[in-house]
Amino acid sequence: MASLAHIQLGLRSAAPARGSGWAGRAFLTTAVLVATSAFAADALDPNALKRLVHQDCGSCHGLSLKGGLGPDLRAETLDHYDAEVLTGVILDGIPDTAMPPWRPLISPEEAEWIARYLLEPEAQ
Repeated sequence: MASLAHIQLGLRSAAPARGSGWAGRAFLTTAVLVATSAFAADALDPNALKRLVHQDCGSCHGLSLKGGLGPDLRAETLDHYDAEVLTGVILDGIPDTAMPPWRPLISPEEAEWIARYLLEPEAQ
């Protein structure tokens, strides 16, 4: 069985002498970003997401979510939708309306949490 030192030495001898430092740093940076993103998806912040709903969504749907420029988002008016449909609307918006896509700003997990919160606010 090879030791870590042998593996490291083997990698060093196989690598080109010049210009190899940037590739290793790029790989390490990518690995850290992927790991951080995966961890962030597991660590949803319910309080921050509730603020997002009431402030950002509330700017169009009314601060109490009873409607405004956008429709009423209270659970009793959304009860005919399932969480999957609402998640899609949150992530991708509704074309030709004022409802923008939030996909560039929030993760699918956050959008699903928001959809479930809208359907069952007391459960969140």
